[in-house]
Amino acid sequence: MTIGDNQQHWHGLPIHEFPQFDEKITDELPAADSVAWRIAVDSYESEEEWEAAFARFAGAVDLTRVRAIIVGAWSDVYENGPDEVIAALVGAKERMPALRALFLGDIDSEECEISWITQGSVTLLLDAFPALEEFAVRGADGLVFPAVCHERLRSLTFESGGLPAEVVRGIAASDLPALEHLDLWLGTSEYGGDAAASDLEPFFAGTRLPRLRHLALRNSEIQDEIAEAMASAPVVARLEVLDLSMGVLTDEGATVLLAGQPLTHLKKLDLHHNFLSEALSLRVRETLQSAGVEVDLDADDADEDEEEDGTVWRYVAVGE
Repeated sequence: MTIGDNQQHWHGLPIHEFPQFDEKITDELPAADSVAWRIAVDSYESEEEWEAAFARFAGAVDLTRVRAIIVGAWSDVYENGPDEVIAALVGAKERMPALRALFLGDIDSEECEISWITQGSVTLLLDAFPALEEFAVRGADGLVFPAVCHERLRSLTFESGGLPAEVVRGIAASDLPALEHLDLWLGTSEYGGDAAASDLEPFFAGTRLPRLRHLALRNSEIQDEIAEAMASAPVVARLEVLDLSMGVLTDEGATVLLAGQPLTHLKKLDLHHNFLSEALSLRVRETLQSAGVEVDLDADDADEDEEEDGTVWRYVAVGE
């Protein structure tokens, strides 16, 4: 699986693509607060830098009313980090008091594969926008995320083919009292995803995230270990959605999860893209769907290879 499409909605708003430098800006731009604005340049050999595109945006749109911004590709994103992008946004912070949602790196696979996206010190954006409620980052090469404190953030997402353990530990140590939705694509060691189950312990305990209701620890090659930990994790009792999808989940991990603490209070258990047997999939459905839990066990896109010696290789949904 690859990231083939840009976001269509963000922060509950339709997305509007701000015209690139060679496209005419008309007088028919939507109201500044009615859409999520996507600002992007060509990822390869761009004739305009992202910060120049943002300057044009600031000249055409009332920044004081902008509620959501999506940062698409910046120039040569496969080798350049978003330092200048971040600097441009931080530099305009006083002019954007209404900003509540920010997505850094809405870049599809045609523009740059997810594991080639160069990132940087993204916590500078959280520091600059204390009223931010929704923050998402795609790509993890060069990503820096030390522990932060943010009083208003409700949703935090990191999409990657490999999320570094140091970043995971930074997120886990952060003070985010309002956070309700956490989504981490942990990825594989081949692409820098070297977090161990022990690095996830603070999420299992949930003590630093008192309002968490939606927890996604997914797209991982250690999905069985995560599922086994969830069988007794204190955080599960107050979740509405548990998402362990997109990874290498087998009968081993799912059996322990199902035999652990009750999951019947959940609104949804997402296990799509898995490597479960038909028998265990049926058992999961019978146990939870009868209690009214929505269960996603779609495994049609789960990919595995078997060598002549019987070795089986299984793959996460999003790697390169």
